Formats: sequence, C-alpha cells, structure tokens
Amino acid sequence: MVAEPRSEREAAYGRFVGTPSRAELERFFFLDDADKRLIARRRGDRNRAGFALQLGTVRFLGMFLADPTDVPAEVIAYVIKQVGAGDASCLDGYMGRRATRFEHTAEIAVEYGYRDFAAAEKQLARWLDDRAWTTGEGPTALFAGAVRWLRERLVLLPGLTTLRRLVGRVRDEAMQRLWDVLAALILPRQARLLERLLIVPDASRISDLERLRTGPTTISGKSMAVALERIAELAGLGFGSLDLSGVPPRRVVELARWGMAGKAPALRRHPRARRLATLLATVVYLEAKAIDDALELFDVLMVNDLMARAQRQSAAEKVRQYPRVSRDAARLAAAVGVLFESPEDEDVTLAEIWEAIDDVVPRSELRAALESIAGLTPVPQADPGGEWRALLVERYTVVRKFVPLLVRTIDFGATAEAAAVLDALRDLPDLMDSRATRRIPAGYLDEQLVALDVVPTGWWQRLVMAPERPAGTVDRAAYVFCVLEQFHQRLRGRDIYATASSRWTDPGARLLRGPAWEAARGAVLNALELPSDPGELLADLTRTLDEAWRHVAGELDAAGSSVSIDAEGRLHVASLDAIPDPPSLTALRPVLERMVPRVDIGEVILEVMSWQPGFVEAFTAASGGETRLADLNVTIAAALTAHALNIGYTPVISPGVAALTRARISHVDQNYLRADTYAGANVPLIKAQADIALAQALGGGLVAGVDGIRFVVPVPSIYARPNPKYFGRRRGATWLNLISDQSVGLASKVVSGTPRDSLHIVDLIYRQDGGRRPEVIISDTGSYSDIAFGLLQLLGFAYRPELADLPDAKLWRLDPAADYGPLNAAARGRIDLERIRRHYPDMLRLVASIHTGAVSAH
Repeated sequence: MVAEPRSEREAAYGRFVGTPSRAELERFFFLDDADKRLIARRRGDRNRAGFALQLGTVRFLGMFLADPTDVPAEVIAYVIKQVGAGDASCLDGYMGRRATRFEHTAEIAVEYGYRDFAAAEKQLARWLDDRAWTTGEGPTALFAGAVRWLRERLVLLPGLTTLRRLVGRVRDEAMQRLWDVLAALILPRQARLLERLLIVPDASRISDLERLRTGPTTISGKSMAVALERIAELAGLGFGSLDLSGVPPRRVVELARWGMAGKAPALRRHPRARRLATLLATVVYLEAKAIDDALELFDVLMVNDLMARAQRQSAAEKVRQYPRVSRDAARLAAAVGVLFESPEDEDVTLAEIWEAIDDVVPRSELRAALESIAGLTPVPQADPGGEWRALLVERYTVVRKFVPLLVRTIDFGATAEAAAVLDALRDLPDLMDSRATRRIPAGYLDEQLVALDVVPTGWWQRLVMAPERPAGTVDRAAYVFCVLEQFHQRLRGRDIYATASSRWTDPGARLLRGPAWEAARGAVLNALELPSDPGELLADLTRTLDEAWRHVAGELDAAGSSVSIDAEGRLHVASLDAIPDPPSLTALRPVLERMVPRVDIGEVILEVMSWQPGFVEAFTAASGGETRLADLNVTIAAALTAHALNIGYTPVISPGVAALTRARISHVDQNYLRADTYAGANVPLIKAQADIALAQALGGGLVAGVDGIRFVVPVPSIYARPNPKYFGRRRGATWLNLISDQSVGLASKVVSGTPRDSLHIVDLIYRQDGGRRPEVIISDTGSYSDIAFGLLQLLGFAYRPELADLPDAKLWRLDPAADYGPLNAAARGRIDLERIRRHYPDMLRLVASIHTGAVSAH
C-alpha cells in the first residue's frame, strides 16, 4: 500500500500556503551582500527581481516553482524593495523568455550548492530505511523527516508523488522485513504453540492469549500467588531463549502492542508471517510484563497493604493508649520532680527520698508506670515510630504461600552491597518449609541457619531475637518479614533487580552492547544525526552556550526590574502579572454554555464521523478486504460508546435497527476495533485540530509537552497508588497526554499514581499516532533535571523547562575566564568537556538504546 502524507502537508508541500510571517521573510528572503552582488549581474529590473525571488523561494520551499511569480504579494514587495526594482509590475515580463528562469535556477543551484533529488535518492532511501527499521514511525512522520533531511542537505524537493511513493515503499519493505525476520526464528513446534494461543478452549469463554494478557487486579497474597503462576506458565512456552537481538527492541514492543490489544479472531486473519511475528512479540513482551505485574503487585502489597495497615493499626493503638500513657508519664514526672526539689547541700538519705516520693506517688503505682512506659520505649538505634513492625509480623499468613513462588519463579540479581539480602531471600522457602522439632518449636527457626547479618539493629533485632524465644532460635515470622522488608527496599532502589523484567530490571543491563550495539550503531547515529566523534558537536555547543550567556548579559539592562541578581549571584526573574478577565469575557461564558446543546456521546461520535470521513475509514476489517456492512459507522459509534463509558453492549443495542444488534456490534468490535485502527482513527482527529485557524495561529505543531490528568480508580487495581493531595483517601492513576501547540491526543499512556513526566514524554513521542514530531519540549519545574536536559538534546529535541526555582538552579558555563558581566556569579557551574569526551561513547549507547526501544526513558 502506498503511504500518503496528510492533506495539510500536501497543501504546504512545494507551495505557499498563506503569507509568510515577518520572521520567515527575514529568515528566507533577506538578501545579504553576497546575494546582492550575484543578483547585480542580471540585466534589467525584471531579471534581478525574478532571480532574487527564485533564490528566496528555494530557501523557503526547498524547490523552485514552475511559475516563480506565483508567490504572495507581500513576498514580492519584500524582495523588490531590497533589489531596488520599483514595484511588482517589473516582474510582468520575467516569464516571457522561458529559458531565462531555467538559467537562473541552474545558476542558483551551482552557486549555493543545491543538488537534484536523483543525486541523493539512494542516500535518502537508506536514511528512511534506517529510520523506519529502528523507530517504526508512520508515513506522516517519515515524510516530514524526509523533507527536513532533504532541505538540510540542500537537495531540491522532488514532486509530491515521487517522495510519497518512496516513503511508502521503504516503510512497507521495513515492515515486511520485520515480520519475516521474527517469523524465521520460530521452529515448527513453537509455531503450533503460538497458533494454539488463539483458540478458545472448550471449557473457557476466552482464548489462552486473552487469559495470559489479563494481569492481576486485586491486592492480596492469593493474587500474588496467581500472578507468579502466570509467570511460570509463560516461561514454560519456551520463547524466552530466542535471540531477538537482530530486531530493534522498539519494533518488538510495537508489534506486541497490536498483539496485546487485538482480538483473537482478528489476529488469526493476519498473513502467516505477520501473525507469527505478532504472537512471538506478544509472548516475549508478556514474559517481561507478567514479571512487572507481579513485582508491581508485590510493591503495592508491601507498601499499601501490609506496612500501611500495620502503621495505621499502630497509630490507632497509640491513640488508644494515650490516656494511660499520660497518667503514667504524670506519675513519673511527679517522682522526678521530687528529686529536683531536694536540696543539694544537705545530706539526704535514700530512705528519705523514697519517703518524699511516696508522699506524692505510691511506690507500687510508680513501678507499674515505669514498666508501662518502658514497654513503649524504642529500643536503642531503632527508628522512631517503628513499633508497627510488631503488628506486621502478625500478617505472616499473607506471605506464607507466595514467598516460595517468588523465589522459585523470578530470577533476581543483585549488586555486591545487596547480595547478602538476596541470598537470605533465596533461603526463605526451605526455612519456611522446615518442620518443627523438640529443640526448634513451631513458629521458630534454627538460629544457625538464618542470616543474622541482614537483621538491622533496632526494632527488627528486638522482634527476631525476642527475649522469650527458645534458646538457639529466632522468631520465624519476624525473620521472614525482616528479610522481605530489606528485599523490598533494595528492589525499589534496583540494588536487587529481576533480570527478565522491563521495569524492575538492572537499568544498565538492557542497554545495547556488543554485537547488538555494533549492528545498530550506524543506523541510529544516522537517524539521530549524531557524530561518532564529539569534537565538532562540542565545539558547536560551546560556541552556542557562550553566545547565549553574552546575549542574556547584554539584555539585562533592557529587562529592567523584571530581572535581578542578588548579593549571592542568584538570578531572579519577576513573575508575570495575571491578566484579569475582561467583563465581556465573563459575560460571554454563560451565553456560550447555554448555546452548547446536550447530546448523547454516540451522536457526537457520529457527527465527528460526518466531519472527518477518515475517522471511520480508519476502522478497516482485520481480513484486509472491503467491508460489506451497511451503516458501518453507526455500529462503530455504538461499540466505541460502549467501550468509552464501560457500560457493555446492552445500553447501545436497538433490536429494531440492523446496525445495532448484539451480534452486529460484537462482530464489529472483534474485527474492526484494534490498536492499529484506533491509532489510524486518531490521525484525522489530530489533523482536524491542526487545521483549525486558531490552532495554526498558536503555533506550527513543533512545541509539545505532557499534560497529566489524574483520576481516582474506583475498582481494585495494582496500578492505582495513593496520593492524598489528589485522591484523598482513595487511590488513583495519571493519564499522560502528549499535546502540542496545535493538537492534543498525539499519544497517551496511563501511569501509576502521580509520577514525574519529563522522561515519560520521550516514550510518548516515539509512539505518536499522528501530527508533527515535536522539536521543542516544554515542562515545569517538577519534571526538570540536568540529566533530562542532556538526554533530550542528544535525542534531537530542544528542551525548554519553565523553572519556578530559577534562583536555586545551578547554571553552567565552560570557560571560567569568560566575562559575562553581572552574570559571572550566576554561572557558577563548570562543565567538564574532557569528562564528556571520556563518557561520550556510553552516552551514545544510552541514547541509541532509548531510540531503538531497548530501554524506556523513564
């Protein structure tokens, strides 16, 4: 299938769409002294004006026009004024002699180094192939990238159809190669296993693939055991040992997205190579995701169920004990008060002191108060408030079943510092299964068999080595929870990691290395336009940074009171005053609210379909054939409504309407609603937003950021996390939406709780459904870090964070001797170029790993 660029790009390709802005006129049509000397060689105003107009046009459009005078009047006026050719009428005769304009285009091409497309077509095809193979970008993004690639290299743009067909052919070939490479790895026996996943067993209502795709939802020890059994079943399929290093990991994940969302009947209709490749990618993805789900559940179980509940119970117990503790503390305080009131210069016997104390507090009550307070006092070196661990130990039955499965099912690794904790965890199954003896009663473990060196001083030592325990033993429940807490802490810090996981793995282990890195290196560096040697790149960045410092220093006086530098050299920027809403806007709001009609969501979907035919056309049959269903748009709108509102089919069924029967909706749901059709349907919606005049006035779609919308999750979910600020006493998740200065909904993902979004945005950009690939990334202070800044720069994005804490931010310079005037004190950070050069190969490997999808950015 020939890939087609979107209509807005067709409209802008090789022609003027509207009048260029003032900035564009000054950038592309300004004539410098060298330009004017070349233009001055022409005879007559019309030739000088025509030559200058063609020069500016090729800079602006990347190609020459068949009619060089077919440009906006503002462009003609701007050019003519520079060449001193009078008015626009001087161009009337420029098209009279056909050879003249061709001579001018040839001379411009020679003087300024422009090349014909044929000379660069093979090189562009290689670049497109590298880009399509490593990223899986759609035709729109590849087309935009091809145009940018050609213009940067001064290659004249070809005809629209020529470039469109090249992009489509290269992308289709890369996709077919992906399917063939993966399918070739599968043995006949393995192929039969994969095909069997799409079959619905007799005793089940869903296919095995659907069952394996469904992760845990409830938070309990029983759910943890089921999640671990799911890992064992996936590992038993035997696909984890296949070598997929010849395929960019991002492409495997992309295929797995379709396999995770596609219905079994739809997947069965794929051609064999595509079907096997999709199923293989899905199973490989599921092996890692199942581990991720299990460890995510373990994290939630430990933090929000076991430990949080014990902490709540401990806090409630403190409140319950408060009256008694207050009375006991008052008795002790009264006794100590007697000691302080005793005269220091008189000989007072101990009997007299006790007699004085007994007059205030009876000795029996004082002894009881002391024992009560001593029982509540933290042990030496224990963290304050850690007494909740005693209540945690009482939940031993929750972890009893899943801990042995956790150890035997998931392969963990550890750093040297955490190795002892991991060894202790691996010993737990045998210890928990040990039988009671006369010397080691039930509920206790042999002290010689446990790793006491992992038991920290404080509360755990007090609980594990309880004074009332039998000699030579330790408390079993306390020891198990002690090891689990140490393991959990180190797992969250990745000192302990799951080797086959995606989220909980060793961050450095999944980076491209060895043959995989060498195979991907050339294609990735070409796609990102990064040099192997950092010399020239660092020189350009050094020059840019120095110019930026000098520019800002020169503009301080013009900024006035809005920018200041304090005595410590910190830079302060005054906040902008809020612009109040004018009364007319305030009055307009209720008027507009009354004008907006109340409609059903299904009617809204149908109306959007009437505006954007491409929206419904994107929902194609899985078989690839033409649909034979009448009123397909009505059925799709019903299915989308049922999914969007999570209400099932019943409310949208209308027995008297052929397009709204249960069988019809179910058929369309299984055969037309897939991950790829959802993404395809999103493209015209993104395009429609970008076509709105107001959106175009706001920008060109090259500036993007992530907007997080937080939702309370009303059902049990391991991915819902607490945050009292946003969710109150409930749990929730955040829907991250990639937005640009023209469109919303470019890409989205759901994440647990309320995480930082600066690095999630990289993953969203690489999975865009449509729209222009952003060049500038905006974020707020909470998402900024120097590491994120450098990473986004190497990935080809300009990062512009809005820093609310600018005075506390560390600003960096290269040359300590450079004089930046009042900014010298602000530029207190020193960039070490030699250190960058030493680590540049590792930086490239990290960037390439993110670009190919070997690791995620967050």
